[in-house]
Amino acid sequence: MKILVTGAAGFIGFHSSLRLLEAGHEVVGIDNLNDYYDTRLKVRRLAQLEERQTFLFLKLDLADRDGMARLFEANSFDVVLHLGAQAGVRYSIDNPFAYVDSNLTGTLTVLEGCRHHRIGHLVYASSSSVYGGNTKQPFSIEDRVDDPVSLYAATKRSNELMCQTYAHLYRTRITGLRFFTVYGPWGRPDMAYFKFAEAITEGRPIDVYNNGDMLRDFTYIDDIVDGITSLIEAPAPGESDVTPHRVYNLGNNQPEKLMDMISLLEERLGKSAVKNFLPMQAGDVHSTYADIEASARDLGFSPKTSLADGLTHFAKWYQSCHQA
Repeated sequence: MKILVTGAAGFIGFHSSLRLLEAGHEVVGIDNLNDYYDTRLKVRRLAQLEERQTFLFLKLDLADRDGMARLFEANSFDVVLHLGAQAGVRYSIDNPFAYVDSNLTGTLTVLEGCRHHRIGHLVYASSSSVYGGNTKQPFSIEDRVDDPVSLYAATKRSNELMCQTYAHLYRTRITGLRFFTVYGPWGRPDMAYFKFAEAITEGRPIDVYNNGDMLRDFTYIDDIVDGITSLIEAPAPGESDVTPHRVYNLGNNQPEKLMDMISLLEERLGKSAVKNFLPMQAGDVHSTYADIEASARDLGFSPKTSLADGLTHFAKWYQSCHQA
């Protein structure tokens, strides 16, 4: 298949593109390479992808309507994997327009491309943040998600509603994936585990919010990519079997204490952290916990990587590759 991957230089985009290339697919990756975090990490990810003959990279902003229209016009994509977005809950408080441009306008350009060029399947990234202030756990795809606590979450929920509308109007097959705290090698430097690793290694204090009383459904990157690729490579359904829009949780189904994650990271890095305990940050939530019953049933999704093993893999990468 010929697959468009948006956000190909990003964390999940890089790993997904690599897996799809290894499976024999042709991948066209786009990314605007913005400086939300160090672009050198994005460039290093891309360098690995560009070693593959069946990978083509184009620097392109999702909000560039004309550029996106030309991209779809020039290619015949079988599947679009839309992972490009402005990430980060806390960044959205100070930089709201970046989220409107990338997450709203950017998703609309993708939807329009899929609509006009009859793309067989659009798979897009949503987020566990859409569950917002929900107190019932685990979070189920059947739960109401109308109580976002950050602009980032609001844009991701808006993406789901946009996709639902396009699927209904144009009978386009669209699937959303709500990711739960994805971590691993080549990860995002703005994520807590990565910032902790940097600070611990350099002997700086780490900021621990809500005094450490937080739970996260940490999900290792390889498990996430398993879910993505199983969805993309599943046999195409018959005309009568197509459900135009579905949403699934991709999480580890096992929330972990933040303090336990810090302890594991300290062990693997061989250094203790100096902890600066702080109140909860605006836009954050106390806990995340994925109900993956539907994902297991329909996608065969079954996360296999424990937090201890996943942090071992991350620490080895961090010490041998990122610091090199």
